[in-house]
Amino acid sequence: MNPTVSSPALSSSPPSRWSQYLALTKPRVVQLIVFCAVIGMLLASPGWPDWRIVIAATAGIWLVASAAAAFNCLVEREIDRRMKRTAWRPTAKGELADRHTLAFSLLLCAIGCAILWLWVNPLTMMLTLATFVGYAIIYTVVLKPLTPQNIVIGGASGAMPPVLGWTAVRGDAGPEAWLLCLIIFLWTPPHFWALALYRAEDYARAGLPMLPVTHGAEFTRLHVFLYTIVLFAGTMLPFVYGMSGWIYLAAAIMLGAAFILYGFRLWRDYSDTLARQAFRFSILHLSLLFAALLVDHYLSPLLA
Repeated sequence: MNPTVSSPALSSSPPSRWSQYLALTKPRVVQLIVFCAVIGMLLASPGWPDWRIVIAATAGIWLVASAAAAFNCLVEREIDRRMKRTAWRPTAKGELADRHTLAFSLLLCAIGCAILWLWVNPLTMMLTLATFVGYAIIYTVVLKPLTPQNIVIGGASGAMPPVLGWTAVRGDAGPEAWLLCLIIFLWTPPHFWALALYRAEDYARAGLPMLPVTHGAEFTRLHVFLYTIVLFAGTMLPFVYGMSGWIYLAAAIMLGAAFILYGFRLWRDYSDTLARQAFRFSILHLSLLFAALLVDHYLSPLLA
């Protein structure tokens, strides 16, 4: 998953070293990743899970996700310099040396993996590390500069947080976890392409083959709309499979219908303002959808 956020306001005074390292971890992006992982942990248990495992798994996943974000900043520092959206990053501005950024990323990854191995379970650690490799190397280094389908293929690693959370509690990745993974996988293209539509000049300047750059805005807008429909179908699967009830279904229908409406309006009556609204709504959509799963998980048995 890659819920990009707008750049922070530039300050007249130079940022502290601490704030520079913190910026490398993309805190807002990682917060959504960790949120989805925690939802996976809570859904994996019929009641309340062992909070010692939840705390350890949350810390480990947070650290490894932050490490992947920092590594991404290092690899894309030249690209970030050419994009208004990312030119403020410490690596793009040359405020942090490459060796310091790399050491910071590896340190976070090592500590996070150690926590997962020692206090959660080896499977969660290996899957989390694989997610780091998938995002930081396969997506960032290989796919992103190579193909306009980068976000579709690379979205598999970004869709893993609920699987990581599930395995942390259960010790295995059951079908329910993969349904949650599928939802995020289907959500990623319309989320990211909405951003790419109003940032197309940025991506073209950076030389990245994003879909609006290679295939044009109209083609991308149509695909955003089509993906919102496919995503809507995907969000029905937890109810069909029996892992959720009517509370989730009602929320999924309302949120999905709103996202489809955004997609349709983008396709038929595009504006940059509308694309920004659709992008921001996509983050709200995923957050509320997973929150609805959690509410349903605990309330439905009480209402039965």
